[in-house]
Amino acid sequence: MNVKTSPYPFENKLLLYFQGEEKNNIEEKLISFILKKESDYFVFQNDYQSFNKIKEFFPEIKHDSILIPSNEYNKVKIEVFERKIILKTPKSEKDLIFIRTLEFSKWNSVYLHWEIPNYPGNLERIKNHFLGRITTFVEHKIESKICFSRGHNQEKIQKEKDEIILVKTNSNRIRIIFGFNFELTKQIKNIPLYSWDGKNKWWSIPYSEQFLFQLTKAITNFGLKFRLIEEEKNEEKIKRKTAFDVANYKQCPEDFLLKIQELRYSGSTYKTYKNALEDYLNFHHDKDVDKLNEKDIQSFLRHLVMERNVSTSYQNQAINAIKFYYERVLGGQRQTYFIDRPKKEKCLPVVMSEEEIVAIFKHCSNLKHKAILMVIYSAGLRISECINLKIKDIDSNRMQIRIEQSKGKKDRYTLLSIKTLTLLRIYFKEYKPKEYLFEGQFGGQYSTRSIQQFFQEIIKRAGISKKVTVHSLRHSFATHMLENGTNLRYIQSLLGHESSKTTEIYTHVTTKGFENLKSPIDNLDF
Repeated sequence: MNVKTSPYPFENKLLLYFQGEEKNNIEEKLISFILKKESDYFVFQNDYQSFNKIKEFFPEIKHDSILIPSNEYNKVKIEVFERKIILKTPKSEKDLIFIRTLEFSKWNSVYLHWEIPNYPGNLERIKNHFLGRITTFVEHKIESKICFSRGHNQEKIQKEKDEIILVKTNSNRIRIIFGFNFELTKQIKNIPLYSWDGKNKWWSIPYSEQFLFQLTKAITNFGLKFRLIEEEKNEEKIKRKTAFDVANYKQCPEDFLLKIQELRYSGSTYKTYKNALEDYLNFHHDKDVDKLNEKDIQSFLRHLVMERNVSTSYQNQAINAIKFYYERVLGGQRQTYFIDRPKKEKCLPVVMSEEEIVAIFKHCSNLKHKAILMVIYSAGLRISECINLKIKDIDSNRMQIRIEQSKGKKDRYTLLSIKTLTLLRIYFKEYKPKEYLFEGQFGGQYSTRSIQQFFQEIIKRAGISKKVTVHSLRHSFATHMLENGTNLRYIQSLLGHESSKTTEIYTHVTTKGFENLKSPIDNLDF
């Protein structure tokens, strides 16, 4: 086998001569470069690209009699930066077709060169296409760079080239920081409740062990490296001002409190609005309430975010409380304040496994505590619904629990399990409650704080490392019901959700059945 520069009539062509048995092998490997086929040779373009391709597959080939012209066609310049590749090449229809296959490539008419995103694989494709024609190649070394700061001490986090930074935030999300990668972006978009932060240039997804595993597995499969960082908690959070901090502490106006009671807002809303308005009035303790304006509202809200580091939920409640005071109490006109409401972060609820629920009950030795937790989990109750239960709400004939005037002023019925009823009968004989199902040591309604305290003690004894609260029992009830095949509509009714979208969040938490799912590609025969 040998290659020669062709004489007339095939001027400026390469001829590759072969023996009969070599024909199929050559045709299979170089089909895209062959211009013409003859009985004992193939015709190729007389350029370095074609010649180097022949040499790549057949390195031992004889090539003494070739003469490849050195012209502008063979002068290709490549300069590589972190995010883009600069490509300068003489005009060629074949090259133009290739460059257009590279996504988001654009022609710079000022500097007369192509600008191509430095996506994974693009540089290798360009080098292979222009093999033998590259006269200038410059790759700028990319040092590690600071990509963001974390914590109250603003510790600088450095990111290496091609490294992916995963940050578990205090708001229970995973922040994903990386240079553009089309395949990884596509993988992130398959995860529910993903979001893109255009200002900071990073993606984020809800935190869950399942999603973290799914993400890190994809990163590893793409041959990339990652670093998982946990966001620092700001322990130096400024506390709200109390009567001990301000000399002339302003109490919440009585008209404000009476209006809330008149409209029959819940006890938790009453407390939240009262605290939020007192926060606002005492932040501007040196100003009369009648002289406070929109700028004062904005400065207070900035204080909540920047200094107090409150949750987005509390920030929204503070805005609502202030608007309620000016519009509903003082009778001001309903107006739009130029206040940016925080975008609520979409987080998945923390759910415990059935084994962890069993561990909780096994480590609960107090009969009353066990009865409270069993009622909350077995019926999917909120903590406020549990302490408001009265003896008359337990219907053992129909095996139902009646929930009166719950969130949104709605009544509903939920499940009364056989195990829960059996335990409640034992509890009732021992404690003999009078009005409420669960009463305090000296009678009256049991406190939510007491439930939260003993629940955390049980969690420690059970060795559960997840960050769970009493409300996690309600989330676990819904998830386990879904995993056991209960229709989502029934779960919505049992939980008392007004919108089915609220209940649908549990479809993103459950893991049961994932092992049985099969990609449609597995059914294809190829």
